Amino acid sequence: MDRPVFRAYFLQPRFWPLWLGLGLLWLIAQLPYTVLLRLGRCLGGVMYRLASSRRKIAARNLELCFPQMSAAEREALLKENFASTGITFFEMAIAWWWPAERLRRLGTIEGLEHLRQAKADGQGVILMALHFTTLEMGGGLLGMAQNMYGMYRPHKNPLFDYVQRRGREQRLLGVIGRDDVRGMLKLLRAGGVVWYAPDQDYGAQRSVFVPLFGVPAATVTATSKFARMGRAQVIPFTQQRLPDGQGYRLVIHPPLADFPTDSEEADCLRVNQWIEQAISACPEQYLWAHRRFKTRPEGEPKLYKKKR
Repeated sequence: MDRPVFRAYFLQPRFWPLWLGLGLLWLIAQLPYTVLLRLGRCLGGVMYRLASSRRKIAARNLELCFPQMSAAEREALLKENFASTGITFFEMAIAWWWPAERLRRLGTIEGLEHLRQAKADGQGVILMALHFTTLEMGGGLLGMAQNMYGMYRPHKNPLFDYVQRRGREQRLLGVIGRDDVRGMLKLLRAGGVVWYAPDQDYGAQRSVFVPLFGVPAATVTATSKFARMGRAQVIPFTQQRLPDGQGYRLVIHPPLADFPTDSEEADCLRVNQWIEQAISACPEQYLWAHRRFKTRPEGEPKLYKKKR
């Protein structure tokens, strides 16, 4: 797999604002962890007020997924979610740029024996993760304890893409493009571990509709296909930011038994049921600003208001 390469055109004036922003973020990231948490919460409060389109998407998702909550409870959850999203910016810097020993002190990992057993069995592993706001910390902390690769979607800005890949590949063996099916299967058949998140809406073409929090959701069938074709286990993985600056708890859960089956729909339903459980454990830390229910079954109305 290719490695990120610095390009001379990254020094062009059009990239200077991004360089300035990244440099400022690097400087701020040298502050103590608890200070960064407070700064992140403040940033999240500003985002809550200014990022109205994202706030409306997140609020709609909470309304769809937690109808049993009162409006006041959902509003409190929404504000806490934006606070978590603000912290994400500094967690990204921590995961990419802190020295390994300093970063390692922030996390505890449970369940590594499941990955070791898969290796002993000669099987590859699809490490099934979710798009929590703590995603970068989860990957960074686990990547220092376990050799693994990550699925990756290139960023539109080539400079940020370069910086992002360099940051992630300090902790991972490498990254695989989201559409590089051949590369993914090759790694799995060789006994590799691939960090993969199937919890976003990628359209109807590669998905089936199964419930997620009671709402029909376009759910990618790739998880069971990769497991079958790569002869790999699917092992769920979660991370959670602990309260009061205690760091992060990473959990590698037992592998999904009897997976995949002959039914893609049953497999997708099982994945979504696990997703529901994982999100419900810390809903304030999930990435609710994604239009998870954008793709609808034929004939069903849209669930998000159009942008004006």
